[in-house]
Amino acid sequence: MRITFKLYASLGACLPQAHRSGNSMPLEVADGATLAQVIGPFGPPRAQVHLVPVNGHYIAPAERDARALGAGDTLANRPPIAGG
Repeated sequence: MRITFKLYASLGACLPQAHRSGNSMPLEVADGATLAQVIGPFGPPRAQVHLVPVNGHYIAPAERDARALGAGDTLANRPPIAGG
């Protein structure tokens, strides 16, 4: 099935070069693929897998290993944000 995968800020460097400028890419994944199964192969540091929404709805860390994606979903990841 096809989803949209997005990595923002410094995590964009984990995407293939051709998709880094837009921080987004279409991705074919197995039916029932979980968030962890999709994010893991791209290699972002686990501490940077912070704000993870699916279709704009935040998924808590405890749910990410079991939360399955559906066709057409958009999975994003934003690193922790610091400000002052």
